[in-house]
Amino acid sequence: MNARSTIKDQIQRVRQEAIVAAVNRLLATKGYDAMTVDEVAAEAGMAKASLYKLFGSKEELAGAAMVGVLDRALSFVEELRGKAEHSIHIDKAINALDQLKAVARWAMQVQLEGEMPSLPAQNSNLSASLQSNDEYMDRLIALSNRLSTWIIEAQTGGQLQPRLPVELVLYTLFARACDPVLGLLKESGQYTHDQIIEWLTSTTFDGLAAFNTPSYSP
Repeated sequence: MNARSTIKDQIQRVRQEAIVAAVNRLLATKGYDAMTVDEVAAEAGMAKASLYKLFGSKEELAGAAMVGVLDRALSFVEELRGKAEHSIHIDKAINALDQLKAVARWAMQVQLEGEMPSLPAQNSNLSASLQSNDEYMDRLIALSNRLSTWIIEAQTGGQLQPRLPVELVLYTLFARACDPVLGLLKESGQYTHDQIIEWLTSTTFDGLAAFNTPSYSP
């Protein structure tokens, strides 16, 4: 590979990253249905024709953004696994529930920073397109498997309710990444990101009931 080819590849990679970042922002603020290719091109600072040389459709643009987010999530999860394995050697174990909470906090932080695409509706064109996207599905399955392992460990250890289906807990964690409550609290301007994340983490894992309050039985 000559120098000219290498520079060309670098330029193309930078353009792709700029486009994906633009798609991320638009998906986070407007959603897939309202987003247009014209807006993506304008947000990325390039001509629409140049964009189409790299991505052939709106579905491809959204797919690239979703794959990018899953890559970030998997990198974060792998980092958590590394810390957990290291903690065994320093006698300070990081349990499965701690790891699940860390993932939830990370996802909410990404959303508050405007970098989390909203999840596609189950019957949308985007959802159908993603299901046929091997890169997206491979990453989604890998992330789901890792989180499911931690969920089962937390249930076995008595940290999460064992009667709850693993899928329910998994989908609840995924939902936190796109929870509209985060945006509403942020837009109010009354709370810090740390406060919002702490409250949503607490309600996700501890519920809304006050501690030491007898449960109601109809």
